[in-house]
Amino acid sequence: MDDTTASAGSEDSTEAMRGEPRDRNETTAERADRNWTDLLQELRVTQTGTQLIAGFLLTLPFQQRFTELGTLQLVIYIVLVFLAAFATGIGLAAVALHRGLFRRHRKPLLVATGDKLLRVNVGLTALLTSGIVLLITDVVWGSSLLGWVCGAVVLVVLAMLLWLVPALERRATQTTGR
Repeated sequence: MDDTTASAGSEDSTEAMRGEPRDRNETTAERADRNWTDLLQELRVTQTGTQLIAGFLLTLPFQQRFTELGTLQLVIYIVLVFLAAFATGIGLAAVALHRGLFRRHRKPLLVATGDKLLRVNVGLTALLTSGIVLLITDVVWGSSLLGWVCGAVVLVVLAMLLWLVPALERRATQTTGR
């Protein structure tokens, strides 16, 4: 059974493919292929970013000043290492999923699950980024309060960019009927 047969009569076979314009002349299988290609590009960006951040974090214990970190800073550091590991793992999970479903004609499932994994990855990366701002601000300026404020500001701004802006765009599209 291929993607076209599996979803015959249903162009909206996955959540990730809902709400797309129907003016494209493509089959469900072609749409799934296009969506998977788009997801791969996004995964490459987030995966590269999280791997670079993880690499940066893993070099910190080898710096002379690392021994000067306070207990709270060390806890924040360890939390960030775990966040980086989880974000990297989630990015790799989509690749593992693809390997598991490869040639099984389950592309719509792959796209839907890959979309969810990417959303989790983006959220983890936002937390990771704000946590790094928190740690660096705390260490450089020696102020935990300032570090927490800066980290929170970054998290709020990232949340607005990552969730609020697309939600507002979807809402505007729905009200204008486009």
